[in-house]
Amino acid sequence: MLNVTSEPAGIGAGVLLRALEPLEGIDRMQRFRGGGGMLDLARGPGRLAQAMQIDFRQDGLDLCAASALWLAASGRKTGAIGTSVRIGLSRNVDRRLRFYERGNPYVSGPKRLRE
Repeated sequence: MLNVTSEPAGIGAGVLLRALEPLEGIDRMQRFRGGGGMLDLARGPGRLAQAMQIDFRQDGLDLCAASALWLAASGRKTGAIGTSVRIGLSRNVDRRLRFYERGNPYVSGPKRLRE
């Protein structure tokens, strides 16, 4: 999984990145994943981590600094953002803390979120 913390140590705030839309490095991601179709290449936390070769070696990296893994602004316009309840929880199940690009076929989770 790729969890990004957004506050100093001791303050619980962060984001679980569940999927991404492959735009570059697709051949490499397919090699890391052992093939597979585009839609499932990095859809879901496990697939995303495998496609990007993310493991404990990246633990603690500053994702705002130049390194092998970083966060950057998208080169394409983002569509409308939707919200939903989070997946796989047993507490706070009604809180809409899951954000996704509406209509994006690469969104993980229930099919209705990709339509």
